[in-house]
Amino acid sequence: MLMKAEQSTLLLVDVQERLMPAISQGAEVADRCTLLATIAGLLEVPVVGTEQLPEKLGPNVESVRELCNVTVGKHHFDACPDGLIDQLPEGRQQIIIGGCETHVCMLQTALSLLDAGYKVWVVADATGSRNDFDRDVALDRLHQSGARIVTTEMVAFEWMVHCKHPRFRDIQALIK
Repeated sequence: MLMKAEQSTLLLVDVQERLMPAISQGAEVADRCTLLATIAGLLEVPVVGTEQLPEKLGPNVESVRELCNVTVGKHHFDACPDGLIDQLPEGRQQIIIGGCETHVCMLQTALSLLDAGYKVWVVADATGSRNDFDRDVALDRLHQSGARIVTTEMVAFEWMVHCKHPRFRDIQALIK
């Protein structure tokens, strides 16, 4: 099954300023999340962010925060009990998800979205945990649970469909 821009919502989980320094390759994860959100904006895909205890962990990194259409503050690890599903745009059943920590908040949120009937794609190069082993085990568990594991470039090119897309050159330049 292909990801379709008109059916997708990008969800970026807890890409928070105070958390990212503790994440393995945190700067790269934040950059990938920013790239995904930029591409989503160019293709009119809504972007939803979450922040875990923002009063303690701070807001999402500025580049992500600026690109989110809405941000859900939360105290559960799983964002769904804190109102995430109510903030997702109607009629868009494909959730493309990245963020932190892969094995805690991102995992639990993705599993709940699968249980709620959404189709979930996890962008592996836009996820992070404090250690790579936890991240890798979480990605495996998500795959076994029905989520599709993809990369940023897979998302971008599937959303565009073809090289004659009016945003192709803009997005290609961002990726290169």
